[in-house]
Amino acid sequence: MDLFNEIKKKLSHEFIDIIEWLDNTNDTIVHRFERYQNEIKNNAKLIVREGQTAVFVNEGQLADVFTPGTYTLNTKNLPILTTLKGWKYGFDSPFKAEVYFVNTRLFTDEKWGTKNPFMLSDERFGLVEIRAFGTYSFRINDPGKFVIDVVGTDGHFTNYEVNEHLKSLIVTRFTDTVGEANLPVELYAANTSELSETCQEVMQPEFQRVGIELEKFYIENVSMPEELKKEIFEYSRLDKLDMAKLSQFKAAKAMEAAAKNEGGTAGAGMGMGMGFVLAQQMGNMMNPQAVQQPFGSQAVQGTAVPPPMPAQILYHYAVNGQQMGSVSFDRLKELFAARAINRDSLIWKPGMQQWAALKDVEELKGFLGGATPPPLPTE
Repeated sequence: MDLFNEIKKKLSHEFIDIIEWLDNTNDTIVHRFERYQNEIKNNAKLIVREGQTAVFVNEGQLADVFTPGTYTLNTKNLPILTTLKGWKYGFDSPFKAEVYFVNTRLFTDEKWGTKNPFMLSDERFGLVEIRAFGTYSFRINDPGKFVIDVVGTDGHFTNYEVNEHLKSLIVTRFTDTVGEANLPVELYAANTSELSETCQEVMQPEFQRVGIELEKFYIENVSMPEELKKEIFEYSRLDKLDMAKLSQFKAAKAMEAAAKNEGGTAGAGMGMGMGFVLAQQMGNMMNPQAVQQPFGSQAVQGTAVPPPMPAQILYHYAVNGQQMGSVSFDRLKELFAARAINRDSLIWKPGMQQWAALKDVEELKGFLGGATPPPLPTE
């Protein structure tokens, strides 16, 4: 019974003289035309539809490649295979060769993403963790190379299989490109278009090596831990706000929060404090003369009035070639402590003829540490 089925199978395949592939799927990239022992009859018809390419492989070696059209398979249409087989005056039917149909249409909206966060070094925040994801589109532009280098002997090569190969390549090249960009960490999300174009240029040669063309590459999102986001937002606020005003604002918020906590001692104390302030304000309204003297002072008329406070010196500084500031002395010291600036950072203040390194500004040398007083004078 088994022998009869084998003979029936062989005969049914020998009478097949049309080689074609009707793609009923949306994810098949390569389909191997199956027939008994890979036998093809002389003068068989090969039909290659639009969006397809037929690749002939002889004993693992690339032979002839056919673009869309209808062909009669003989020595005239199979020049490479004829040479490999050593045919001089035609060939006897049937002959053996593997036929792979390659889908050359554009595959769009393919997903990629970093499975695990990768590390970047930032000058201000040190090592930070970054995640990213996006989409890309590709097509097979060298079917022969793709079949030999990627598909091998796989009879049904799907989109999923090639994506697993491409995703690893994309993540590796993306990580290298982002690391070499050396941008401040908060600017990656704001420059996804430029990064996408750069990554596509870097990845294109890698895709071409296996017969694939990377048509489009998009970075949809670059994310970082929530703690780092909060730190960046706080840093940006400190760089723009006046420190004195910021301290007053935070003190007011703390007072407001404590006052709302009516059940605690802090709320009671805050309520008493606010009551004293209100009482003082009411007393000032009832006794206008008291307004002329500070609260709780023993000053009398004729007391010398102190001179006005000296004007605060404001400094400008440079970061990555960009002018920043102006900031106070204390704020500049905080920036130095946070490593946003260093001893070689350029500094300017009113009265200076030109920019100078921080280490060369006399009153800022104390930031560098190691300062010792001169010896006491001898009598």
